[in-house]
Amino acid sequence: MGKTNESKPQKGDESGGNGKLKIENGKLGDEDGVDGVGNGKLRMENGKLGDAKDAKDEKDENGADVGVDGDAGDAGSAVEDPSAALKAEARAERDRYLRLAAEYDNYRKRSAKEREKTYGDARIDTISRLLPVYDNLERALKMECADEAFYKGIELTMTQLTEILENMDVERIAAVGEKFDPNRHNAVMTIENPELGEKTVAEEFQKGFALGDRVIRFSTVVVAN
Repeated sequence: MGKTNESKPQKGDESGGNGKLKIENGKLGDEDGVDGVGNGKLRMENGKLGDAKDAKDEKDENGADVGVDGDAGDAGSAVEDPSAALKAEARAERDRYLRLAAEYDNYRKRSAKEREKTYGDARIDTISRLLPVYDNLERALKMECADEAFYKGIELTMTQLTEILENMDVERIAAVGEKFDPNRHNAVMTIENPELGEKTVAEEFQKGFALGDRVIRFSTVVVAN
C-alpha cells in the first residue's frame, strides 16, 4: 500500500493571523497585528467593543470633541461668567438701598408732620386756656372805674396778653360788618336790618381766634337779614 499523506495542523499563515487576540493599551486585536478588514484592531471604550478606525474622535457641529456615543465633551461646556453674578448682586443691593432710602424719606416726612401737628395742638390748647382771661379783662375794661390807677393796670395787663397772643401768631377773627362765614362764625341770633347787607354780621357777643388756618374759637355773632 502506498503511504497515506496525513495532514498535519499547519501554523496559522500570516494572512489570517494566528487566531489569537490580545488586549494591548486598551485595544483588542490580532496578536501579530496583521492588517485585515479594519486592520484587525479593536478597542474597548465606554463598555463597547468597536473597530479602532471607527473610534476616531468626532467633532460636533460646534467643533467640540464627542465620544463614540455622540456626547459632548467637557471641553465644550460653557463656563458661567463670574462678573454676571457680581453685577446681579450689585443690582440687588442697589434696589435694596433705594427702597430703604424711600422708606426713610417717607418716615422723615411723616415724623415732621406729626411733630408739627403735635406742636400746633399744644399751642392751641394753651391759647384756649388763656382766652377766658382775655374775656374777663375785656369785660373789665368796659366797666366804669373810679380808680384810674386800677383801670390803668387792667389796661396794661390786657395789652400785654394781646401782645403775647400776637407773638404766638394768634389773630382775632373779623366779625362785625363781615359776611357771615360758617367756618369762622357761630350765629346765635338773626335780625332784620335794612342798613346792612344780606347775611352780614351785625353784632359780636364773643371774639373768635384762629391760629393760621385752624380756628381756636368761633366768633359768637348776630347775623342780619
